[in-house]
Amino acid sequence: MTESILHAELAAQLAQLTADGLKRRRRTLDAPCGPLARVDGRDLISFCSNDYLGLANEPALIVAACAAARTWGVGSGASHLVSGHQTAHEALEQKLAAFSGFPRALMFSTGYMANLGIVPALVGRGDAIFADKLNHASLIDAVQLARADSQRYAHGDLAALERLLAASPARRKLILTDAVFSMDGDLAPLPGLYQLAERFDAWLVVDDAHGFGVLGAQGRGSLVHFGIPAAQRIIYMGTLGKAAGGSGAFVAAHEAVIEWLLQRARTYIFTTGSSPIMACALAASLELIENGDARRTHLWQLAAQLRDGLAGTRWRLLPSPTAIQPVIIGDNHEALRVANALFERGLWVPAIRPPTVPRGTARLRVSLTAAHSAEQVAQLIDALRDLA
Repeated sequence: MTESILHAELAAQLAQLTADGLKRRRRTLDAPCGPLARVDGRDLISFCSNDYLGLANEPALIVAACAAARTWGVGSGASHLVSGHQTAHEALEQKLAAFSGFPRALMFSTGYMANLGIVPALVGRGDAIFADKLNHASLIDAVQLARADSQRYAHGDLAALERLLAASPARRKLILTDAVFSMDGDLAPLPGLYQLAERFDAWLVVDDAHGFGVLGAQGRGSLVHFGIPAAQRIIYMGTLGKAAGGSGAFVAAHEAVIEWLLQRARTYIFTTGSSPIMACALAASLELIENGDARRTHLWQLAAQLRDGLAGTRWRLLPSPTAIQPVIIGDNHEALRVANALFERGLWVPAIRPPTVPRGTARLRVSLTAAHSAEQVAQLIDALRDLA
């Protein structure tokens, strides 16, 4: 097969994505992350980011980052296990462990890399993984890397999961779930999952990418929200590029688990350590999260405003108790049409289509942040009501 044929095949496949309403478009912003964006020379109100507490452009984090640059420079220069683990990283890991309630924490470059590291390090051939069908792509990929027996249970279906666990002869079992599902905004039934993990002696891996900093007392996450203890069988992953306003991720668990991940998680061992600048900025972010009740209260008020404002329209909102408020459209092309119509009105709301969501459930994913104002949400409500 010649190169020209290879390129022709790619061109045809790209054209098919366009025909199916599935081709993604990357936009370049001319402003910092926040509720006001400038894209292609246009000023927009953005409902796209996962910056749930509005910390991505927070002055206190900028001050911390500048001070860190003067002290530590820019890069870590090596992997954490060679020479890239600095005092700033160590201090942040200790703060993250204390904040999440676990004995120890381990930093990763991204949440995706954290998940790819956790699962294959804990289970492999002859073991079994039980995963929610709506888990994030990083968890799906982590299962494939682990090479364990994989079984998916219907979204949030504890009875189905119980049957699968009871029927499994595997020596080691691992239950794998998002805490907040990023495209639906709903919560996993974590208390029931924890009970099943206890009953069947299974690991419970919880990806709290969209709950950390937002849910629970002082933003300590979904486990705290449900009153679940920092048990030895729980491995908790939180990302730091959403509510925390920076980048990276961490895994919190008991001492032996973290030490094992440090020794065996390939995505930790074989990658350069994150910038010490980010570690210092995130340490400052944790203080703002802990004292951020006013931000969280405002965020929940905005979510209630949106839901009340769209009540009685043809738009169907999923029952989300979080900052993620999906508006179901259904058809791919119609979702794009509505998103483009909003864009023309100065409102940036992403159209989410398969394979990110199941076929026939294309949607607008409205992402609210504490930096939004009630007036900005009112503009979105008015536009959606007009388009309805």
